[in-house]
Amino acid sequence: MRRNLSFLLGSLLGLAVLLTGATPSWAYPFWAQQNYDSPREATGKLVCANCHLAKKATHVEVPQAVFPDTVFKAVVEIPYDTSVQQVSGDGSLAGLNVGAVVMLPDGFTLAPQDRLSDELKEETAGVYYTQYSDDQPNILLVGPLPGDQHQEIVFPILSPDPSTNSAISFGKYQLHVGGNRGRGQVYPTGEKSNNGVFTATAAGKVSAITASDNGASVVEITADDGSKATETVPAGPSITVAIGDVVAAGAPLTNDPNVGGFGQLDAEIVLQNPVRIYGLLAFFAAIALAQIMLVLKKRQVEKVQAAEGI
Repeated sequence: MRRNLSFLLGSLLGLAVLLTGATPSWAYPFWAQQNYDSPREATGKLVCANCHLAKKATHVEVPQAVFPDTVFKAVVEIPYDTSVQQVSGDGSLAGLNVGAVVMLPDGFTLAPQDRLSDELKEETAGVYYTQYSDDQPNILLVGPLPGDQHQEIVFPILSPDPSTNSAISFGKYQLHVGGNRGRGQVYPTGEKSNNGVFTATAAGKVSAITASDNGASVVEITADDGSKATETVPAGPSITVAIGDVVAAGAPLTNDPNVGGFGQLDAEIVLQNPVRIYGLLAFFAAIALAQIMLVLKKRQVEKVQAAEGI
């Protein structure tokens, strides 16, 4: 009951932050929750790629192995050139925001605040973590965050304990990680954003380019048969055609203003049984002891041989 209440309060707080502190240069990991039961499709693709069409590098650092009931960190790196700016929703230039999703194995969860070390508390200060849904605490979302301050996002993770959870076993597990920077080219509703290329809907000659008060422009194309087609270009992208130009269907009418993108990767982590480590150490100790005894025995034999004049 207390956990559900805490999650509800945290969700309301997160929603308030998103609604009151929104900027035109959002990254959208939060909105995947509204449209998909799981952020990973059957093909292995993370659904963030449905809105962030450009591909960019993303990196993750996790331990090779962890013990049960242990807090460790997964560091998601979202690199990009912080000197670049992107077009925001109103067409003005703004800095890029970043977001990340981490799909942990079943049983792995976000570490509670009282289990964090002082170092981890400092590294996670100002970062708000959201679990994907009530029944998926192993899937964590972060973002949007200012990209110039969070090119590395630290996720504090608590490993499960198989001794208290029979559904968990020791072994190797896989993590799925995604990181995006900047706005997507498609909104979660399916509409195109102004952060992409706009193309001609029909072949013909550009007959008119009309600007509107809100910064948008309407490009009119007249086909050979006299029919006309229009494409509305919102504020942000720069029109690269002129009146009189002949364009093919699907040809670009604007530049590509996007400077962000999305990247995903998989990582592996081993939930290590401490008993196996103890056994390995005991084996090493036995080998070392056997080697010492062999050396001592050899020296004893050498002394006997020397005394007998052999």
